[in-house]
Amino acid sequence: MVIVRNWWPAVTWMSIIFLFSTDFFSSSNTSSLLHPLLSALIPSLAIEQIEPIHEILRKLGHWSEYLILALLLMRALRAQVPTRRQRNLQICSWVLATLYAVGDEWHQSFVPSRSASGLDVLIDSFGAVCGALWFERCKKKPHESA
Repeated sequence: MVIVRNWWPAVTWMSIIFLFSTDFFSSSNTSSLLHPLLSALIPSLAIEQIEPIHEILRKLGHWSEYLILALLLMRALRAQVPTRRQRNLQICSWVLATLYAVGDEWHQSFVPSRSASGLDVLIDSFGAVCGALWFERCKKKPHESA
């Protein structure tokens, strides 16, 4: 039961990432929602300016998905093996998240409206590094942070 309590948030988040890799969240589908929203929020934006913003937001989505995944993996790993050195847990979290990113991009290669991207894996991996490092930063006591 302890394993389930430790790992369910990470596994649930991995399922959500898998859902984000479906046709429903393809670039064409998100642009049909985001373009009108950006036009309404910033009426002075030309259509040529909206597409790069849309692409940046999608890449930030990749980064943040894997930052969150690494945080959840760190939480699970620390609870499961509390005696391991923090650096080892960070590396393990980063490796697991990056392997999941590779698998996720492979999954996208089978979705007709999606494609696999090495750049996305790099962005995902960077998000995982940031999440693992942030977890350490958040776990420090206030008097240790100087």
